[in-house]
Amino acid sequence: MKKILIANRGEIAVRVARACRDAGIISVAVYSDPDRSAFHVRVANQAFSLKGSTSAETYLDQDKLLEIASQCGADAIHPGYGFLAENDQFAERCREAGIIFIGPPPEVIKLLGDKLEARKMAAQAGLPLAPAVDRNIEDNAEAHNDARRIGYPILIKAAAGGGGKGMRIVYNESELEAALITAPSEACSAFGDKRIYMEKYISRPRHIEIQILADAHGNIVHTGERECSIQRRHQKIIEEAPSPAIDDNLRMQMGEAATELARASGYIGAGTVEFLVDDNLKFYFLEVNTRLQVEHPVTEVVTGIDFVLEQFKIARQERLSFTQQDIQRHGHAIECRIYAEDASAGFMPSIGHLSAYHEPAGPGIRVDSGYCSGDTISLYYDPLMAKLISWGTDRPQAIGRMRRALSEYIIQGVASTIPFALLVMDNSSFRAGHISTHFIQDEFPNMDECLACIESEIELMAMAAAIVDLQHKSHSIKTDSQKNSAANPWKMSGRINGYRRVE
Repeated sequence: MKKILIANRGEIAVRVARACRDAGIISVAVYSDPDRSAFHVRVANQAFSLKGSTSAETYLDQDKLLEIASQCGADAIHPGYGFLAENDQFAERCREAGIIFIGPPPEVIKLLGDKLEARKMAAQAGLPLAPAVDRNIEDNAEAHNDARRIGYPILIKAAAGGGGKGMRIVYNESELEAALITAPSEACSAFGDKRIYMEKYISRPRHIEIQILADAHGNIVHTGERECSIQRRHQKIIEEAPSPAIDDNLRMQMGEAATELARASGYIGAGTVEFLVDDNLKFYFLEVNTRLQVEHPVTEVVTGIDFVLEQFKIARQERLSFTQQDIQRHGHAIECRIYAEDASAGFMPSIGHLSAYHEPAGPGIRVDSGYCSGDTISLYYDPLMAKLISWGTDRPQAIGRMRRALSEYIIQGVASTIPFALLVMDNSSFRAGHISTHFIQDEFPNMDECLACIESEIELMAMAAAIVDLQHKSHSIKTDSQKNSAANPWKMSGRINGYRRVE
């Protein structure tokens, strides 16, 4: 495996390209028209144009990706997360083309990507499940009877996909009819599959996930849990490892459940088994993500395991280099996803030009980013700009370092979730570890007023951003002057910023 095509963009494409460099593997980036000069393109060894703007005509176009892989001689394709990462048809097409798909086999992706089938497999493996109707809802009258039997509140969920699409919380019978209409429609629009099912809604649970690694020789390990309860629109925004609520006994039970499901399904690769945990610390199987998770860095920094490099090894049919007993965790890590979103406006996406962008640093700080100053946040793609990770010897130190890093993070030109993340770090419930999937609604019912509490700090951050912006513009003027005075040797040789672009 000497050359890997990265079928993605943004920070995850940068992350994989850097792992390729560490492993001595040639990385190949692909880019849409808006991403022509994107950071992930600049860090890769080679770059190929997908010729288009929307996801459908670029990063989701299987024909284009496979054609480029063949053209450049790629041995493998890493899908990152999102886009085609959990598409069993794409994994199958890679296999037919003789290209390694860095992920589980297509049969496993298909099995576990279908929530109804995944629940059946989990039940066979002996995992605890919330009460549910494990079939496609087709008859509304029958659905009303099932809901009464399970007991309100219930959750209507799409059988395919995730991310909150096709999901509706139904608190009473009067709300059920509308949910049975809107959920299938949204699921069909998002995933091309209108099947829905229902399960008992667990009020204010914790969202806990177990990271697993499995090789092709039957060796399976878990690396402990991540707490992913702080979410907006059913999507995670702050994660940490370990969870402040999970003790060694519960960790062992959940880890064994996750590895048992992986073994029963024939899992190979990196993946995550997700659970809900109620107030009594009873856990229930939720779903399996058959890919690398956005939040994998928090587990990396507490275990010292590089999950992307492990994906490479597994894809090369190598055995895991460690056993369950070898895995040790040290300290505490927190990740804040830095989105181009306005928390005061319901976390609405913010698009525009990054006139100033300066990442924090210092002890215990890691930034996985996909952007630089001068880049543009496009309307075409997910607004995730970066992931800010802090590590400490314990949770209080990790929180303190995260707060320091957030206050140093400068972003100008678009709104970001940095002010919201600062609110969370200062929140007494968060500091005490009292969190759930309803954390934002419970702790910040009026986001505008909450953000006003840190208005002075936000103003100082804005002033710092303005100074950086002024310095950046001054530097650009000098650079342009220097460029005009002499020919640029990189341009003369057909290179841009030290890499060769392939049109």
